[in-house]
Amino acid sequence: MKSAIRVAIADDQKLFCSGIQMLIESQPDLEFVGAAYDGGAIVELALSQKADIVLMDIRMPIANGITATEIIRAKALVDAPKIIILTTHERDVAVLQAINAGASGFLLKDANPAFLLEAIRTVHGGQSVIAPRDSVAVIKDLIPTESKRADYAAISHLSAREKEIFLLAARGLSNSDIAATAFISETTVKSHVSNILSKLTLSSRLQIVAFAYENGLLR
Repeated sequence: MKSAIRVAIADDQKLFCSGIQMLIESQPDLEFVGAAYDGGAIVELALSQKADIVLMDIRMPIANGITATEIIRAKALVDAPKIIILTTHERDVAVLQAINAGASGFLLKDANPAFLLEAIRTVHGGQSVIAPRDSVAVIKDLIPTESKRADYAAISHLSAREKEIFLLAARGLSNSDIAATAFISETTVKSHVSNILSKLTLSSRLQIVAFAYENGLLR
């Protein structure tokens, strides 16, 4: 029997946290492990309760969600919780900062409950999630659009196959789509993605997308 996915939330609106708690507790495969109402408290909660997923508001007292994400990922040397950023506006520039800090995705706070639950399961399974629009489109909008020369040196230490997988992942393709395009198995795709993240010192597929645009590797 699989262990339930342990979920914590950080948001300074207590009523919102209570609603998320009830939603999480209604699901047999999810376990609510606590709420924190500022960016300092969520660090202690996430680590002490060994949360698998943290739903993280961007703007909170003590420390914002970006700082809290950085601290959690720095302190949790192994099995770091995966962070899903909660925001009220998809074009918030802080979203890109959160992705660069290591967040695995972001959702609007008015997202459909069913979508939020699926996002938790998707991120726990190793994928990234972004809503309501495609991750590539959102990140492209957030990164300055001035023309810049492609910096292929940024991925020079990847193998030829890894570069191919990197560019496919950067376009937002799923593991199954990458596997079909590159004529390899999904297991092999996962292995390549893991190696890419390690070599580029990135922590999520969203960071791959951002990295590609920031280095002019996608237009």
